[in-house]
Amino acid sequence: MELIADVLMTAGAFGAGLYCYVLAGRLKKFTTLESGMGGAIAVLSAQVDDMTRALEKARGAANGSASSLEALTERAETVAGRLELLVAAMHDLPAPTEPPSSESAVDERKLRFVRRRSSRTDLEAVE
Repeated sequence: MELIADVLMTAGAFGAGLYCYVLAGRLKKFTTLESGMGGAIAVLSAQVDDMTRALEKARGAANGSASSLEALTERAETVAGRLELLVAAMHDLPAPTEPPSSESAVDERKLRFVRRRSSRTDLEAVE
């Protein structure tokens, strides 16, 4: 019975050693910077840095656009105030004396356009 237990114990130790060897190989591949997970982490870290720089540029552009838009809005409000004053001033103008009469429109000469067909002799000369 002890012999069977020793054989099983030796087989278990051999299996555990083999399992540890396989895990060690996987761990080496996992931590290598060129091809393993370390490389992927390094690439992702570089991408995060690039995205952070792009975000800062976009934030700067948005702040510039916001300040420009604010200046344009203030300018538009000023112009709107001036237009309101001009419209209010137009109410103070006197009404027109008389509308234009329809007789003056009849007196005007109407222009006529005349089209003339070209003669066939002109067409034959071209050919």
